[in-house]
Amino acid sequence: MKVTVAQAVRTATSQLRQHVDAARLEAEILLGHLLGKSRTWLIAWSDADLSEQQLSRYHDLVEKRIQGTPIAHLTAEREFWSLSLRITADTLIPRADTELLVETCLDLYPAGRNITVADLGAGSGAIALAIATERPEWSILATDHSRQALDVAAHNAAALHVDNIQLLQGNWFDALPANTRVEILLSNPPYIPDDDPHLQQGDLRFEPRSALASGADGLDAIRLIISQASAYLKPGGYLLLEHGYNQGSAVRQLMYQSALGEINTLTDLAEHERVTMARKFTKK
Repeated sequence: MKVTVAQAVRTATSQLRQHVDAARLEAEILLGHLLGKSRTWLIAWSDADLSEQQLSRYHDLVEKRIQGTPIAHLTAEREFWSLSLRITADTLIPRADTELLVETCLDLYPAGRNITVADLGAGSGAIALAIATERPEWSILATDHSRQALDVAAHNAAALHVDNIQLLQGNWFDALPANTRVEILLSNPPYIPDDDPHLQQGDLRFEPRSALASGADGLDAIRLIISQASAYLKPGGYLLLEHGYNQGSAVRQLMYQSALGEINTLTDLAEHERVTMARKFTKK
């Protein structure tokens, strides 16, 4: 008996409904990925028949999703800032909340001005590539301790034809060339406490722990970045950090203790404190 695209999507949606929030959307994404077709094609050709091999592979994908494998790992891609990015188990899966970090960065300097931006812990390159595509005249330094993550970032940069980004391997500031000074230093570092139960739930179970957790209070990486930021910022340069919804106060205090000024916290679409920024004082 032949099974059509529409029938396969309906069955998968029913199977996924108890396990994910957007069951039909994910059912369509998985089938579109398998067939190499857009969701629009699935609707337009809903009566197209699927082969037994296609149905078997689709069933396997749906089963893996039911077992919790992130959809970004099943499709090996995730959209961020309207960019299609390769994602693997070696990288953090980009979240929509992180686009606030990109927006804030782009608002600091007008297009046409040549500046240097350093993205620490770049992973798949999502943040760095979003900025690089919006500001092709800027020089972007993207660092990560993981060679596997940087290989993914390199693939994404090549696929997007981005040539104003330099990928550097090393632990935080250690990756930067000697005497590096930048106008903007930013990061979406790990900020979940080591014993947070959410690390054993949902997509987080499949992502690199080193990109998620950072000490007893989740602030180890943030402390390190803030404490060393001034040495790598030009006078008047900016530090931008993403953090947990309940960490804004602690991050502001750390920035104040490090003699940074113009400290300000921005909220995400859910009105949670998400990005805190500060500025290196200029010498008088």
